[in-house]
Amino acid sequence: MNLYNIKHPEQQVNFAQAVRQGLGKDQGLFFPATIPQLSNIDELLALPLVERSQKILRALIGDEIPADKLNAMVKNAFTFPAPVVKVAENIYALELFHGPTLAFKDFGGRFMAQALATVRGDGKITILTATSGDTGAAVAHAFYGLENIDVVILYPKGKISPLQEKLFCTLGGNIRTVAINADFDACQTLVKQAFDDEELRQAIGLNSANSINISRLLAQVCYYFEAAAQLTAEQRQNLVVSVPSGNFGNLTAGLIAKTLGLPIKRFIASTNANDTVPRYLQTGEWQPNATVATLSNAMDVSRPNNWPRVEELFKRNGWNLSELGSGALNDAQTETALKAQYAQGYLCEPHGAIAYQVLKDQLQEGETGLFLCTAHPAKFKESVERILGIELPLPDALDKHNKLPLLSDEMDNDFATLRAYLLK
Repeated sequence: MNLYNIKHPEQQVNFAQAVRQGLGKDQGLFFPATIPQLSNIDELLALPLVERSQKILRALIGDEIPADKLNAMVKNAFTFPAPVVKVAENIYALELFHGPTLAFKDFGGRFMAQALATVRGDGKITILTATSGDTGAAVAHAFYGLENIDVVILYPKGKISPLQEKLFCTLGGNIRTVAINADFDACQTLVKQAFDDEELRQAIGLNSANSINISRLLAQVCYYFEAAAQLTAEQRQNLVVSVPSGNFGNLTAGLIAKTLGLPIKRFIASTNANDTVPRYLQTGEWQPNATVATLSNAMDVSRPNNWPRVEELFKRNGWNLSELGSGALNDAQTETALKAQYAQGYLCEPHGAIAYQVLKDQLQEGETGLFLCTAHPAKFKESVERILGIELPLPDALDKHNKLPLLSDEMDNDFATLRAYLLK
């Protein structure tokens, strides 16, 4: 598999190099030089999740990883289902929260851990990543206990849910977590500064495990095929997919699936009040505002890292950005949407509620709508219980960690302090 740096196309790497490096020169994102068109979509959709995903990832990655190793990577990573559930007439939910940390990031996090273990070579590796909520848990659990791999996760102090925090800040061992006194965008900037420091990169074997790493992105492509496989052929012909969007890796994966040949009519990028992309699509002006805290904290991102990949795909495929739907909800509208879902018999959480409502508002006659449910409602226990007036039992995975003490360090938004911490 050949990939190039979007900022510096002359920098070309293979899959193993892209996985090990994470980011390219000048913080550029790696992207596949070619994405094949699959001709046997119906045959693929008839296969089980793991077998289908093995074939999809083989088509994307090529022969760089031996078939038996790649097959084992997928089998070890995808050990849980992604069911499609009917919510309303012509509207379905793709539930991506049935993995060990109850969030969609389990797909990408676990596959990346398998990929890195396969291509790592010799020497120590330090995973440095920023999380707005769910990435932290997925990465921490995927890499926990792996030999010679240290993980450092930055998150905005007080701006993720208490249960999200408990899920990844209670592990210890090779997992270090740092609460930064700033917002998520500041955490992301610290990660980028670390990657720009060549001396630091070499000293600790720096890598990143959020959606900028190509292995995570490719893994996420697979569950779009899984969603389509659970719909009828007729429903697939007019399928509209609404993606709750923060860093825009999830939408990028969906667009790669469409590029491969999956019949998705159009996508909708659904955001909260951090609506840089919806405003950009309306006005053509890229004007990020200061990030604001919302009920849907995993989407509290004003400068989405993966947006260049979205634009690259549209440009390469000859698509027009006007074909990409978008919409944004504030917290009051999010609460109303969550209540509407619950009244129809479906229990959701703020991120999925936004994706549902924007989809419902924009779905046209004859279309089938699918929205992504990216996290278990219990991960947002306090807000969901308050909004719906119910009591939510904690799943075992959450309850176990909820009883453990937090092991996080706290740090101001200062790169010199972070650098010293990473070199400890």
